[in-house]
Order: sequence, then structure tokens, then C-alpha cells
Amino acid sequence: MKYLVDVHTHTIVSGHAYTTWLENVKQAAEIGLKVLGTTDHGPNMPGGPNIFYFGNMKAMPRELYGVTLLHGCEANIINCNGEIDLPKSVQEKMDVIIASLHDVCIKASSIEENTKALLNVMDNPLVDIIGHSGNPTFPINEEEVVKKAKEKNVLIEINNGSFGSRIGSSENCLEIIKLCKRYAVNIILGSDSHTCFQIGKFPKAETLLQEVQMPQELIMNIEPNRLLSYLQKKGKILDVKLD
Repeated sequence: MKYLVDVHTHTIVSGHAYTTWLENVKQAAEIGLKVLGTTDHGPNMPGGPNIFYFGNMKAMPRELYGVTLLHGCEANIINCNGEIDLPKSVQEKMDVIIASLHDVCIKASSIEENTKALLNVMDNPLVDIIGHSGNPTFPINEEEVVKKAKEKNVLIEINNGSFGSRIGSSENCLEIIKLCKRYAVNIILGSDSHTCFQIGKFPKAETLLQEVQMPQELIMNIEPNRLLSYLQKKGKILDVKLD
């Protein structure tokens, strides 16, 4: 399967990634990616960027080397109320927001509390994606989260990077994919790349999709317009022309 979209990518600005934005864009073009999202960690991540970095992303081009560029953030969920570490004024400037639980930004808790954090963050209409939802550090009620994603039209990420860094993610992600198939919830694959060489690569995630026989129409990475149209319907990236 050819995947043309990757919106979970990091640059050196995240503090623990190793390639620049321009290196990432050039790599995306070289491998034939059509949509690249730059979603550096939110400011509460140790070593992460200043809030002004996100506020000034308008300075970046919309397209380069034939790749449509989305400017966003992997925001940190900071409490069970679902608040994230970007003020609303900055959230409104983002093309795409991934909301994730990271144990350096919020303490892992019970299944009930972890689930509550994800359910509440999906009430924020500016949040588009739940990041690395299968993270075993934060056990959740997977069915509740998937059903809320359906209700709120939020994308569930299957994070390829987790399979190497978060042991136990495979089993959790397999169950989440099954639930997304059952409830017809859109998923998006994320490389979670911290070097340009990981961009657009989802081999372990693809294996799980094949095991579940996930319908292609529920996978947002296959057709660029599928994601772009999704964002435009939310009032974002209105300056992007769809093919």
C-alpha cells in the first residue's frame, strides 16, 4: 500500500529529534509524499519549543518541492479535564493538532482517569487527532475512546514509532483498530519521526491493519484529499486547493 500523508513528524525544535524542517521536507518529496505535517512537541515537553514558535508558523510556506505542508503541534494533554499546553489563540492558528499523553507532562493514572483525559480533550473542536492511543503507559477504556472519536469526528492515530519505544503498544493498537473498524472510525497512521528517514514509513502499523482487514476508506493516509478535506470541513487550511 502506498501512503501519501504523514502528519506526525518532529524536527530539532522538539528538543530530542535530529533533523531540520527543511531536511524533513526534502525527504518527504524524495519518497513521493504529498502531504507532510510538522507537529513538534508542545511547550510543556522538556526541551520543547517556545510558544512563539507555534504562533509564527505562518512564516512557513504552504507548499514546497511538490509537497503540501501542514503546520501544527503534538500538544500535551496536561490534566484530566483535557486541557492542552497551547492557549486557544495559538490553537486557532494550527492546521492540525495532535493531542497526546506523555508521562513527563501528565502523571499516568487509572484507566478511568486516563480515559477521562482523552474523552475530555475530544470535546475541543480544534483537536484533530488522538496521538499514540495504544500507549501502554496510559491504559484506557479503548471502546469508550473510540466511540467518543466517532461522536466528535476525531481521528485515532496508530503510531508506528510506538512499536519500538512503547513495548505493549502492538496488542493495544490491534484492539483499537478492531474497534475503529467496528464503529467505522477514521484512523491515521503516524510515523512519529524524529529523523527524516522515518517519515512516511508505517510497516508495523500496516501489518496490524492487514491483520484486521481494515477498510481502506477509513485510513486517512491513502488519499491526500481525504485528510485535507477533513480539515477544511473543520474550518482549517482553507487556502489549500484540493485536487
